[in-house]
Amino acid sequence: MAEQPGHVTGIGGVFVKSKDPVALARWYKEVLGLDVESWGGAALPVDAPGHPPKVSWMAFPDGTDHMAPSVREFMINFAVDDMDAMIARLTTKGVPILKRDDAGPFGRFAWIQDPDGTKIELWQPK
Repeated sequence: MAEQPGHVTGIGGVFVKSKDPVALARWYKEVLGLDVESWGGAALPVDAPGHPPKVSWMAFPDGTDHMAPSVREFMINFAVDDMDAMIARLTTKGVPILKRDDAGPFGRFAWIQDPDGTKIELWQPK
């Protein structure tokens, strides 16, 4: 039976406020390698080689410390193709790694923060 119309088909974007959006976009381009375009954002293809076949959405309890040390109410998860290369890139750029998990059941993870304090989860799927 076909699914009825009027449902979410995927995540269409992540939008954040920043006191300095130009500097923040530059950081995402220079540090994480996002292809930030002249309009100030990046279009991330979901069919890129190595990209996981699904994008997750999840609500956490209000009292969670999962986003700590960030005080923002959200966290961004970026899938990466090579965690070792990403960690080397971050180290070269002077970005501290908050935590790593190289043996998780879903793959490898590392956590950092952007200049605005947003926690970023980097994930290399199994």
